[in-house]
This record gives sequence, C-alpha cells and structure tokens, in this order.
Amino acid sequence: MATYSIFNDIFFLQYLKSDNQIGDEGASGLGSGLAKCINLSNLTLSLGCNQIGDKGASGLGSDLAKCINLSNLTLSLRKNQIGDKGASGLGSDLAKCINLSNLTLSLGGNQIGDEGASGLGSGLAKCITLSNLTLSLLDNQIGDEGASGLGSGLAKCINLSNLTLYLQDNQIGDEGASGLGSGLAKCINLSNLTLILGDTQIGDKGAQGLGSGLAKCINLSNLKLYLGDNQIGDEGASGLGSGLAKCINLSNLTLQLYRNQIGDEGASGLGSGLAKCINLSNLTLKLDRNQIGDEGASGLGSGLAKCINLSNLTLELYLNQIGDEGASGLGSGLAKCINLSNLTLSLGGNQIGDEGASGLGSGLAKCITLSNLTLKLEGNQIGDEGTSGLGSGLAKCINLSNLTLNLEQKQFICFGL
Repeated sequence: MATYSIFNDIFFLQYLKSDNQIGDEGASGLGSGLAKCINLSNLTLSLGCNQIGDKGASGLGSDLAKCINLSNLTLSLRKNQIGDKGASGLGSDLAKCINLSNLTLSLGGNQIGDEGASGLGSGLAKCITLSNLTLSLLDNQIGDEGASGLGSGLAKCINLSNLTLYLQDNQIGDEGASGLGSGLAKCINLSNLTLILGDTQIGDKGAQGLGSGLAKCINLSNLKLYLGDNQIGDEGASGLGSGLAKCINLSNLTLQLYRNQIGDEGASGLGSGLAKCINLSNLTLKLDRNQIGDEGASGLGSGLAKCINLSNLTLELYLNQIGDEGASGLGSGLAKCINLSNLTLSLGGNQIGDEGASGLGSGLAKCITLSNLTLKLEGNQIGDEGTSGLGSGLAKCINLSNLTLNLEQKQFICFGL
C-alpha cells in the first residue's frame, strides 16, 4: 500500500475560502500555520471577498516570508478592504521569498492607491528569480505615481520572461503610462506580455511613452495590449506604432484601441509601424468606434500589405467613417498578404457603397490562400452592384472552405399619416 506524506518537497495546498467572513485575525492565524510548512514549494491560496484588511494582509505576508522554499505562489485577495499599508507590507514580505519563480497575485477591487502600488513594486523588485508574473490590480484607485512606482519595481525583475498586468479601471493617466513603459523597457528578457489598461485616462503622451518603452523589449514575441476606452488620438496611435515597429521579433499581437479618438493620421501611422513587424503571423487589431475615414483605412491597408507572413488576421473597424475609397484601399492592401489563411474583417456601420464593396471583393480575390473568412458589412449602403462585385471576388478564393458574410443593410420605416 502506497504511503503519502503531506509534508514532502513538492506540496500543493489549495485553501478556498472565498465569500466567507474571514477578517485580519483569521488571515494571520492561517499564515502562522503555513509558516511552519517549511518545505512548501507550491501554494495556491484563494481568500477573495472577505474582510482581511491591511493588518490581515500584512500578517499573512509576514508568515509567507518564512516559506523560503516557495517557488510557485498563487494568492488571491481580491475585494478584501486592503489599503496602501497592506499592499506595501505584502510586497516587502514577498521580497523575502528568495526562490519564487512563478507568482500570481490578485488584489483587484481593493483600495491600495499610489502608495500601495509603489510599495508592492518595491517588494517585487527584490524577487530577482521571478520569471513568470501575473499581477491583478484593477479598480484600486491607482494614479500616475503608483503606476510609475510599479514600473520602477518591475524594471529590476531582470529575469522576467512572462508578464500579465491588469490595471484597468484606475486613474493612471499619461504620466503613469509613460512611467510604466519606462520600467518595462528594462525588462529585456520579456518574451510574453499582456498589459490591460482599459479605461485608465491615457491620452496621446501616455500611448507614446508606452510605445517608447515597448520598443526596447526586443525579445517580445507575444504581446497583448488593451487600451480601449481611453483618450488616445492620432499622435498617440502613431507613437504606439513607432514603438511596435522596433519589436522585430513579434509574431503574435493583439492590440485593442476601441473607443478612443483615432482618426486617419493615427490609423495610417499605426499601419506604418505594423509594416515593420515583418515576423507577424497572428494579428488582432480592434479600432472600432473611432473616427477613421478613407485615408486611414487605406493607410492601414498599405501597412498590412507589408506583413507578408500574416496567416491569421482579425480587423475590427466598425462604426468609423469609412467609405468606398477606404474599403477599396483596405482590399488592395489585404491582396498582398499572400499567406493569409484566416481573416475576420468587421466594417459594419460605415458608409461603404457599391464601389467600396466591389473594390473589397477585388482585393480578396487575390487572397488565394484564404480558407476561413468572416466578413461583416452590415449597416452600410451596399446595393445590387456592390453585392455582385463582392460575389465575383469571393468566387476567386478557390481555397475558401468556411465563409460567414453579413450584408444586412439599414432599414428605414416610414409611417404614413
């Protein structure tokens, strides 16, 4: 009969107490017990939606600091009334886990503020063995100073290769985004980065600063950047594109810039930057609900035309101001993506007519490697001629196996008196 020991070198503890009534005393008591598990190497601890507070978080952190053999830690303390002191204390204690290589820390929905974020960053700066970090700080009253402080701390995590950072629903602003970018610029070993900064009051300067920082992450191969619901305009989008242009090893990119203030110049600038990402094979670009017109769509198409290694593309441009010329220009650009096999193109709610639909069809006709196509053109002004032209183009996509086509047009209901 096999004998199992719970105190071996590789120990996994999962303590699920979400949505209970644990306060600071309970958290501290739990920590005291864990501190005696000196051989712990793997720990998952979920304590979300309790009332742990600063004292409990600090106490728990102090005890975890005694688990010196920890290499993998997942700690969820979301929605726990933790403020700046608790977050700073937790950071200081994590700094003592000298063997930590993988950390997932969830502190969303607390009130850690600038001081807490900076303190957390200072602690993480001493975790020099960290290679994988997921840090969730959404909805925490963090401003520019806190984001910059966090960036400064991350800059010292020189062995980081994988980083996921959730900072949405804070008040980071331009200065904070630039500071965060400056920190990330020093993480030269980063290969995978997910940065979620939606609804954080970032404008042009912040986007430019972020782009400048990312430009120095020369080993990045996978990047997911979420910047929707901000105040980024043409200058910011172009600056972001310029930064991405220097990430020459990028193969997978997801860029969300929906509901900003990007016009033709910004879209074209972004396209120019992407044109230099010659190793891109997978691209998801969400630019819906901006102010992009014909010139911007054409410029974006021209840039994508140079991404000759693209095989998978999702491009969302619905609810912009794109007409016939823009749709045709976009089609011409896509025609040069000779390795494209999967395409999702959303152009609903624009001003595309027959000429634009036909031009788009002509471009797609040259995408002979396409096997999967989703084309959304609902809410435009396309009639019989445009539909026929689009059909003629699609007829030449001889390798197409899966097609989804939405051509629902605007309907006007007249009520007679």
